[in-house]
This record gives sequence, structure tokens and C-alpha cells, in this order.
Amino acid sequence: MSQPLWIALAGINLVALVVFAVDKRRARRGRPRIPESVLLTTALLGGTAGAWLAILFLRHKNRKITFLIPMVVITVLQAAALAWWLQGG
Repeated sequence: MSQPLWIALAGINLVALVVFAVDKRRARRGRPRIPESVLLTTALLGGTAGAWLAILFLRHKNRKITFLIPMVVITVLQAAALAWWLQGG
């Protein structure tokens, strides 16, 4: 994988982690929340690792099954796409 791609992936994962953290902070303070569609889109765009770090370590959305199911689907689809690409797809 090329260096620009690694930098882009690191960037989107950092963005995902920050967006989840901001939403967690807003939830604690009773402020307007970031829509779940935005959170899921950051994962879909490549920020899956950052999203899972936030779910696991910040304990954000970690009990909401209706959010976790799409996260698992996104993760499985991305893993399958990566495996296909690595095999010369």
C-alpha cells in the first residue's frame, strides 16, 4: 500500500475517533448530538478502526444494538473487500 493511502486511512480513523469522542462529550452534557448516520459514515469511509476504538475505550454506543449491528456489517464488508484486494481482486 502506498504511503498516501496509509496517511489517508490514519486521518479518517483519527477523524472517526474524534467525532465519536465529541458525540460522547455532547451526550454527557445534554447538548445536541451528532447523528448516528454521521458516525456510521465515518466508519464506512474507512474510519472503522477509530470508530471501534471509541466504542471500546470511550464506551460510546457500546450497548446500543441498533448501532452496533451496522458497525459489524461495515466491518465485515470492509474486511472482505480488503481480503479480495490483497488477493489481487
